[in-house]
Amino acid sequence: MFLKSILAAALAASVGTAALAEDVLDKVKAAGVLTVGTETAFAPFDFIDAGEHVGLNVDLFDEIGKELGVKIEWVTLPWDGVLPGLESGKFDMVAGPATITQARMERYRFSSPVAEATVALLKQAGDDSVTEPDQISGMAVGSGKATAQLAQLQEYAATLPSPPSEIKEYVSFNEAYADLAAGRIVAVANSYPNIAYVAQQRPETFALVEPPFGVKTYFGFPGRKDPEYKTLMDAIDAAILKMKADGRLGEMQKKWFGVTFDTPDQVTEAAF
Repeated sequence: MFLKSILAAALAASVGTAALAEDVLDKVKAAGVLTVGTETAFAPFDFIDAGEHVGLNVDLFDEIGKELGVKIEWVTLPWDGVLPGLESGKFDMVAGPATITQARMERYRFSSPVAEATVALLKQAGDDSVTEPDQISGMAVGSGKATAQLAQLQEYAATLPSPPSEIKEYVSFNEAYADLAAGRIVAVANSYPNIAYVAQQRPETFALVEPPFGVKTYFGFPGRKDPEYKTLMDAIDAAILKMKADGRLGEMQKKWFGVTFDTPDQVTEAAF
């Protein structure tokens, strides 16, 4: 009887712990804080301007915080540490955002898409050696380390008769842009929205190479697939879809990209 009582108590404790772990949304609301991991070198989604953290993600999560009734607490680190940080529990979700790919969908639950992520190239202004994407053959190019943009650049390069002489991987896109401005590489591959923003902000230094290349993809916010995170991710989706329906999401896209995107409510099967 004593052993049965001990086992029953242990079982009750484990069930109670599991029940608490399954309700991350309640935990977030009880604390009044949603912790969000991101990098701050991915303009115009997340970047530092005059010492202030700004971008579409900042505006969007401010609205998500209002919908959930909580404050947003940002945790910043290099991009290659963001997804491992999510998995280790350093924060509740990621604002990256990240390109929604099949491999990532197997590991993470993505929010409703917030923008398109088609890949394009950025070059130096006035550089006539690269007027189309396929002209990077034999040239040194770069992209962000551990990004879907890098993966698509590598796949595209493999289809060219002559591959680029080098594909450099950068911890942040700001480093890639600095190398491009200095002439150490001839092009940077990033998402079309990011590239268009940089070219628009610094026309004396950079120019857009058109058309974009690669498959049509979308940006979403990664969260954990664990059952205890379902309530939180459901609430995030509901907030984003509400902003999409009432026009707030479109206004943010117009503000930061100069255009709006026709995105699906959910991506159930990624393009690659």
